[in-house]
Amino acid sequence: MPESKVARAGEPELTARSIIIGLIVAMIIGSAYPYCVLKLGFGPNLSVVSAFLGFMTLVPLVFALRLADTNARENNIVQTMGTSAGQTAFMAVLLAAFDMLNAKGVLNPPIYLNTLQIFLWLCSASLLGILLAVPMRRHYIDEENLTYADGLAAGETIKVLHEGRESGLSRAPLIALSVGTIASGLLMLLTTYWKKIRDTWFIPGQAPMNIGFNISLLSFGSGLLVGFRICLAMAIGTAISWFILPRYLFSHGMITALTYPATLRWVMWPATGLMVAGGLTSLVLKWNLIVKTFRGLRGSKGVSNDFPMQYVVIGSIFMTIVICLIQYFSMGIPVYLSFIAIILSLPLMLVGLRVLGETNWGPISAMSNMMQAIFAFISPGNVPVNMSSSGLTGTVAVTSEALMQDFKAGQLLKSNPRSLTIAQLIAAPVGSFATAIVYPILRNKFGIGAQGLSSPISVKWASFAELLTKGFSALPPGCLVGLIIGIAVGILLTLLAENKKLGDYVPSPSAMGIGMLITAAVLLTFIIGGVAQLIWAKAHPESEGKYRVPLASGLIAGEAIIAVVLAILAAAGVNF
Repeated sequence: MPESKVARAGEPELTARSIIIGLIVAMIIGSAYPYCVLKLGFGPNLSVVSAFLGFMTLVPLVFALRLADTNARENNIVQTMGTSAGQTAFMAVLLAAFDMLNAKGVLNPPIYLNTLQIFLWLCSASLLGILLAVPMRRHYIDEENLTYADGLAAGETIKVLHEGRESGLSRAPLIALSVGTIASGLLMLLTTYWKKIRDTWFIPGQAPMNIGFNISLLSFGSGLLVGFRICLAMAIGTAISWFILPRYLFSHGMITALTYPATLRWVMWPATGLMVAGGLTSLVLKWNLIVKTFRGLRGSKGVSNDFPMQYVVIGSIFMTIVICLIQYFSMGIPVYLSFIAIILSLPLMLVGLRVLGETNWGPISAMSNMMQAIFAFISPGNVPVNMSSSGLTGTVAVTSEALMQDFKAGQLLKSNPRSLTIAQLIAAPVGSFATAIVYPILRNKFGIGAQGLSSPISVKWASFAELLTKGFSALPPGCLVGLIIGIAVGILLTLLAENKKLGDYVPSPSAMGIGMLITAAVLLTFIIGGVAQLIWAKAHPESEGKYRVPLASGLIAGEAIIAVVLAILAAAGVNF
């Protein structure tokens, strides 16, 4: 068998054509993503969409212009830039939350950010998030080798697409990827446009609690990719939050109704405590690796393929100063409060990276709500501070998560981590620019709120800020006790996982926490994917090892691609 392109060292990756095409893909995804997240309430997988767009652009360009043949690592640069721009654009949800509070008169005086202010705020926060994530690659990718399913799917997609072009290589993985992509995309179209097929089937009588099954091959494919062990831990969290606790909480007056929103308002506290305690405890236990990473500051720039640590530190300090000044002049936020928000973003970012790596869900909402609660204590009743600090945390989190997903794809494709970091730093301003231009257009065309782009994440963000203006007495009874219990359980599970005999049997606190937060309808489909992985591995381990990753990657890619295409068409006024 000839050597695979993805295994050849020394091939170019950060080339002029990969950067130019990457900028084009970044602008497309950065422009489409705000509509997508404001309409759906979540963003589809960006990594595999960018990978496909890169492949479909690079290969015809090379053929038409008779250039030197492209390779998988160039494709990965394009994928990285698209992911970076899209993740930055995700924070359109924060801009929508500001507009919702303005409409209610909660912000007095109201805060309206113009195009330049949006660009500067998002761009500086995104660049800071990318820089802060650079030192954590060794810990999360090399040492712990966390899954980062979206990044793994993107890397596998690129690998299969490029290997499929080489003669003599097996086409079976490409077929598995193609079958998964087509099936997932068709199901997405059916559930979107054919009324006889609903996108969610609820268990009779359980619709208020969102208990049922999401008709989505993306959710199933994600579970198939993550595997049974993590899915089992998520199932435990799902059972606790949506099957065991609600009736107890309702009967004791801790929640007002047996509904998903009312229950989530309580369980988010122990779930967040579980994830934060578990993530930080794991970092403390690996303190020697963290110290070793930062000792690179005293080494030469050429020691590793990582982005130079000197630039990370200098860039982070510069971006911190810029953010403090932007928030002061744009929103009237005191500089010291912006600085505190940046410092507090660090541990929450690290927790988010671990949770994402294990479960493929970034806990942006929970982490941002935690920051809102912290600043409700630091600066009581100050809604602008509450919103800006939580928005800063969210932007830092989503951009750091994007970089870690790209590092995971790069691990599979043997990409240079320094090149991936540079690609992200180039693309983040593109995503910020696209959002600054597109969001006001969407707001003016469709409206924000119940009668327009509903943006459920923005509703939750704004509602929580409004609730906290009434003080901690407005929080659900007993939720802070739940927070303490979650912290204790998170620490205990992490310590038990270090035991060589017990480690394989201890559920992950990160996965349990996400299981407690995400709606059961989505998670039950996800968990079925994990069960399918276990059955497949037991029944036919050889085919499972060969086809599971490309098939699951296709299942993720199909729905994600269709979602972005539909968003672009809808934003352009083309509706079916």
